[in-house]
Amino acid sequence: MIEENFANSSRDEIEQFYKIVSQKVRYFRESKNITQLDLALDIGIKSVAFYSNCENNKYGKHFNLEHLYKIAKALDMSIKDFL
Repeated sequence: MIEENFANSSRDEIEQFYKIVSQKVRYFRESKNITQLDLALDIGIKSVAFYSNCENNKYGKHFNLEHLYKIAKALDMSIKDFL
């Protein structure tokens, strides 16, 4: 049986993309001396555990576009800096 793949990128590529974005979020957050808790609350996430899982790419959690928009706003930077 031939397996067809209609996607232009693999699951591994997508996971690597999420990992890079998360690493950049962490880098910029830490460079501004902001805790995960403070940033999570600032962007409307009530669970620091969820935020941490997104930032560390644990349990299939990752930031969505709304998260990235709010994080960029909170850190006073452009969303482009995460990509």
